[in-house]
Amino acid sequence: MHSTETEAVELASYLLKEVAYSWFELWEESREQGSPPARWSEFTNAFIDHFLPAETKAARAAKFESLRQGSLSVWEYHMKIAHLSKYVIYMLPTMEARVRQFVQGLSPLVINEAAMTALNSNMNYGKMVAFAQAIEDRKLKRKRELDNNKKTRSTGNLSGSYSRGNGGKALHRRVSSRPAQSITQSSA
Repeated sequence: MHSTETEAVELASYLLKEVAYSWFELWEESREQGSPPARWSEFTNAFIDHFLPAETKAARAAKFESLRQGSLSVWEYHMKIAHLSKYVIYMLPTMEARVRQFVQGLSPLVINEAAMTALNSNMNYGKMVAFAQAIEDRKLKRKRELDNNKKTRSTGNLSGSYSRGNGGKALHRRVSSRPAQSITQSSA
């Protein structure tokens, strides 16, 4: 960024801080005297209602409802949910609703075990995220091990060559990481 652009950004953020602080003072004054301190969710709802256009809120709510893990890791999926959930607090009134929303969007790799656990236990959201991550890690590790075993077996079969001697009978099998030599090359 050029220095004039940097100065413009700094000025804009300074002005926005003033606007936000002025709104906060008015909002605090509008609350009933003697009422308990505001909860974070109450404050964020009021702030978002005031500063975020209705169209943007609706678009983010739709994105939240359709969010699926897909190719994301469990942690990346959780972070997207966390980012979007602040716009749809009303959709997640209970811990069960949060867990249900999270589990519904999980990938096929994880969803069955997570759904069964969510139904059969009293999991909170944080524990469910950790549980789903552990399932994902275990299954991906197992998949890598199986892939490596298949790769090792197929590499061993393809790169092996037989030494011939004693009237053309195979005496032993030689395995190498190089491509197999032809019979004429190995007997030379």
